Amino acid sequence: MSDASRIALNQYLTPQGAARMREELRELMQVERPRIVEIVSWAAGNGDRSENGDYLYGKRRLREIDRRARFLSKRLEHALIVDPASQTTRDRVFFGARVAYADEDDVRHDVTIVGCDEADLTRREISLVSPVARALMRGRVGDEVSLLTPNGTVTLEILEIAYPH
Repeated sequence: MSDASRIALNQYLTPQGAARMREELRELMQVERPRIVEIVSWAAGNGDRSENGDYLYGKRRLREIDRRARFLSKRLEHALIVDPASQTTRDRVFFGARVAYADEDDVRHDVTIVGCDEADLTRREISLVSPVARALMRGRVGDEVSLLTPNGTVTLEILEIAYPH
C-alpha cells in the first residue's frame, strides 16, 4: 500500500464519527478551555507561580486542550466523510459495513468498520486499517478470509454484512 493510499485511508470518517469529533472540539473550546482559563487567571493572582499547583496544572491542561483541538480541527479539515448508507454494493464488505463473522472456534463477532480516528472497541467499531478489517474487506457472506496473527493464520467466516439505510 502506497503512502498516499495510507494517508487517504487515515482521513476516512463516517458522518457519525465526524459529528462526535465536532462535538468534542466544541466541548473543549466552549466549555473546558474557558473553565481552565478562569482557574489559571485566578491562580495567577495568588502570587508566586513557580509553586502554585493550580496555576501549573491549569497551564499544562491548556496546552493539552490546545493540542487536542488542533488535532481535531486538522482531522476534520482534511476528512473524507463517507456515508455508509450511500454504499451501492451492499453484498461486500467496504468502509462503514456492519459485519458479523465467526472465528475458528465458531465464536460470533460483530464489528463496524470505521475511520482510524473513530475506532472504539467499546462500541465494536474497528479501524478500516486494522488487521481484522483488512482481512474482511471486499469479502461476501459465506467467504472465508485469512487473518495473519502473531500465532499464525486464523480463518474467519463472514456471516452477515449490513449497511445503514
